[in-house]
Amino acid sequence: MDATTDKEPLVQEQIYNALCYLGEAEPEEILHCCDEYLRQHDKLAYPHRIIILKAMETVVKNNISSLDKSTAKVVIFLASNEMTKSKEVVWEWQQAASSVLVAVGQRFINKVMEEVLTKFQPGILPHYFIMQTFANLAVSN
Repeated sequence: MDATTDKEPLVQEQIYNALCYLGEAEPEEILHCCDEYLRQHDKLAYPHRIIILKAMETVVKNNISSLDKSTAKVVIFLASNEMTKSKEVVWEWQQAASSVLVAVGQRFINKVMEEVLTKFQPGILPHYFIMQTFANLAVSN
């Protein structure tokens, strides 16, 4: 996954494709690896995080029926944190994280709602992508 930092778009696309391909064979393993990698590389620039998040979304979408609850929780927690890590709106990065939540919400809607609702603080305007995620969850379900 370190190759996601390569500036060559073709290399980045190959990493995305490889993650998706491996995700077909071992979805749980790939999702856990992506989670661990993003948590360990907290300073990784957001364009590189997007590649991994998009691969996670694809793996989740293609394997939603076989995803177990514990993996779903890990993915939900990661995506929620990625989405709200920056107070500023960083469209592509936060949209990728939101899309992961929406994909997991196809089967684990209660868990996604539970996590996203924790991001609401009384008296504080919610993050743009919290509202966007709620809207997309409503549309997809």
